[in-house]
Amino acid sequence: MLNWPILSTVTFLPLIGAAIILLFIQGDEEIHKRNMRHVALGVTSVTFLVSLLIWTGFDPANPGFQFVERADWLGGFMSYHMGVDGISMLFVILTTFLMPLCILASWESIQSRVKEYMIAFLVLETLMIGVFCALDIVLFYLFFEGGLIPMFLIIGVWGGARRVYAAFKFFLFTLLGSVLMLLAIMAMYWQSGTTDITAMLSHSFPAEMQAWLWFAFFASFAVKLPMWPVHTWLPDAHVEAPTAGSVVLAAVLLKMGGYGFLRFSLPMFPLASAEFAPLIYSLSVVAIIYTSLVALMQDDMKKLIAYSSVAHMGFVTMGIFAMTTQGVQGGIFQMLSHGIVSAALFLCVGVIYDRMHSREIAAYGGLVNRMPWYAMTFMVFTLANVGLPGTSGFIGEVLTLVGVFQVNSWVAVFATTGIILSAGYALWLYRKVIFGKLEKESLKAILDMNLREKAIFVPLIILTILFGFYPAPILDVTAASVDNLITQYQAALGAASQTALLAQ
Repeated sequence: MLNWPILSTVTFLPLIGAAIILLFIQGDEEIHKRNMRHVALGVTSVTFLVSLLIWTGFDPANPGFQFVERADWLGGFMSYHMGVDGISMLFVILTTFLMPLCILASWESIQSRVKEYMIAFLVLETLMIGVFCALDIVLFYLFFEGGLIPMFLIIGVWGGARRVYAAFKFFLFTLLGSVLMLLAIMAMYWQSGTTDITAMLSHSFPAEMQAWLWFAFFASFAVKLPMWPVHTWLPDAHVEAPTAGSVVLAAVLLKMGGYGFLRFSLPMFPLASAEFAPLIYSLSVVAIIYTSLVALMQDDMKKLIAYSSVAHMGFVTMGIFAMTTQGVQGGIFQMLSHGIVSAALFLCVGVIYDRMHSREIAAYGGLVNRMPWYAMTFMVFTLANVGLPGTSGFIGEVLTLVGVFQVNSWVAVFATTGIILSAGYALWLYRKVIFGKLEKESLKAILDMNLREKAIFVPLIILTILFGFYPAPILDVTAASVDNLITQYQAALGAASQTALLAQ
């Protein structure tokens, strides 16, 4: 175990990078812009390398929290309490891994307000890592809500034509759900006498209180994930966001909803979670089928991938609330896999958008003739999005379906149709953009990926295929924490049913 505050180091290192850019790099000349990009890339790369020490020092056999840091704050009302377990640790690694790629993806496409852009991304990284490390519920809420501000600016300042509308829609949807969560947090503090998450996990909240607390947290996490029918902000936000903004939104911010269910809803409100599991199954199945059908009708590449994200998150919620080992493991694996694959798909759209400044599917066709490297890269992630065996997408979907099948076979059957539909829209998109004759004059001079773009995609391709054939590095890390979560959940249900029998 490392004996220095590694979680605080990883969390606040990007903030130091933001301060360096803010204070020491002045001016709008090209040399200053280049220096800003180099500082941002350097800081995010160092943050990723330091975060790998968390993985190497992590004990997978220990289901509890590790690398714990604690200090009193605000007069003892709350504490600065950080720690990771098998459920949260990999999300920290995912966040730090993707941020240098986001900076590289923005290298040439962002030319205005470069200083503010880099600062926004570095601040956002700190807030996202903080969400997965926080072990005090008020601290969690501060990080969780704080991430709204830089993301709002990234969409609203550097986005597309309807960026202001999309930014406000994103902000208001997510804020509205979180207000209800704040009320629930206050009620939980009055009931348990603490804001410490580890203490709350062992506190039994009254059965009559659990239902409304569960719904308050559900309101926030369902919007963040997003679940149907509160998903409508996502396609607008994705379409208008710059490429790197879409990557962070799909790969990390969406995962906070699934992480919230695993950290709060299931362990703290087990009775309500069991009672409302059928509701989650219904919403998940509708999300998988309905948004897949909507994706089939899209003419904008980003919108199509955004709707596919909603469908894939349906598998996550379905698997998590099955509360079987395969279901929960599959849900976590699917979130991590989707974080890599969806990020890569948005980066793929960004590559051709930078050249042609159009996201319309009809504007392309026959790109394989001019961009063979791009065609191969896009194919890998399209097939991973479909869930082809040998890619990480397959492992997550199969585990969630197996986990759900043990609980409700009909839910699994309906959800499986989503895999067929995903093959329909993903392969249709690939065929329209990549194959066919190169007839459009505007495309005849288009250039294949340059060295910088290839460098972005190589690690993503390696991880997608590696985890498709060898998922053990992820499953081994999460196993002990997932088993502990399920054991505690079943014990709480068993104790409640025993109490009910005695009452009769």
